[in-house]
Amino acid sequence: MKPELLELLKREVKPAMGCTEPVAVTLAVAKARVLGEHQSLISLTVEVSPNIFKNGLSVGIPKSDEVGIAVASAIGAVSGDPDYGLKIYETINEDDIILAKSLIADGKLKVGIADTEEKVFVRVVMNSKDNETVLILSGLHNHFAYASHNGKILFNQPLITTSEDFDIRQFSIDDLIDEVENTKFEELEFLLEGLKMNQMISKAGLDNKLGLGVGYSTKGAIDKGLLGNDLANKAMYYTAAASDARMSGISLPVMSSNGSGNNGLTAILPLLAYRDQFNTSDELMVKALGISHLINCYIKSEIGRLSALCSCGISAATGAGAAMTWLMDGNRSQIGGTIQNMIANLSGMICDGAKNSCALKLATAASTGVHAAIWSLSDTKSPAHDGIIGKTVEQSVKNLGILSQKGMQLTDSTILDIMQNMQ
Repeated sequence: MKPELLELLKREVKPAMGCTEPVAVTLAVAKARVLGEHQSLISLTVEVSPNIFKNGLSVGIPKSDEVGIAVASAIGAVSGDPDYGLKIYETINEDDIILAKSLIADGKLKVGIADTEEKVFVRVVMNSKDNETVLILSGLHNHFAYASHNGKILFNQPLITTSEDFDIRQFSIDDLIDEVENTKFEELEFLLEGLKMNQMISKAGLDNKLGLGVGYSTKGAIDKGLLGNDLANKAMYYTAAASDARMSGISLPVMSSNGSGNNGLTAILPLLAYRDQFNTSDELMVKALGISHLINCYIKSEIGRLSALCSCGISAATGAGAAMTWLMDGNRSQIGGTIQNMIANLSGMICDGAKNSCALKLATAASTGVHAAIWSLSDTKSPAHDGIIGKTVEQSVKNLGILSQKGMQLTDSTILDIMQNMQ
């Protein structure tokens, strides 16, 4: 595999505990606390991008019964080791939650929405006696872009990618699949860690009714004979159960994809369902996982890292569906047909923040990915010029990006207005 693609996979497929938006906030505040060696805090101001605010407003915080950006900010002010990155919640405990809630009660914390077009953006201003630290996290959920202490700049670093001009869209979808097929098992073996990690959190959501209990209820309906235990339904309840557990704030890590834990669940768990249904080898699985993650990255490079569109359905489930088509010996045209079917089907699925009901969307997305593959393998494909479907897969993805970046701007701000007015 070309080095920049392998590096992309290693950078974008990472463990995370908790929803990655509040995680990013906790991480940014904790980094500011450590850099400034802040002890007795006087004030803390945290401003986040509209997309971070939307996705962090209603989601559970691990090791607590709390939700939201304020608690995530306060936790970082009192505890957390930023060296753990997206796994920072592994370093906090229940006493830290109590201290964080006290900080909020004392009125020392102010949280607001930043005036920025950045999708991933957190600005922290932390004050203690004779000390002020300013830190900005942007571009990626774990990228510290700027920091100053008492007016002295500590670092100012733009977002670093695999190379200055690297863009995954310089490859076609067929190119990406070729790269994966020609890669040795050992180079991609690390992707199996995500399969095991996400299987564990899925099991937690199937063993107990967590969150909305979408996966738990679906499996229960199958056990009662109300639904069949076929591949589509298995993909549905595996993926939904994991989201149920994660959105409830369970203290288990997940393997994320392109900065999103729910993307990681949706890109991986339908393939786990396929493996369990058809006893697939590890060598085939790592290549299917590679295809799924790379297509997720490809589509998100067009629609944006955070978007008004639900990237779990639009990009991650599309990646999983394409990878499943590959596992079922689909040719390049059929893999492309799966992607076209997914764009034709789920392009209108909005993202109204991270929350318990994400499990419903992940359930729909995972099962639809299976159906899209089956339809395409039977030569049922959305043709060019049907709606936003282009002559090529790449054109359809580009059209989806235009829809997301231009057409959905008002939708995104309207969703945010509705969410704020309901508080």
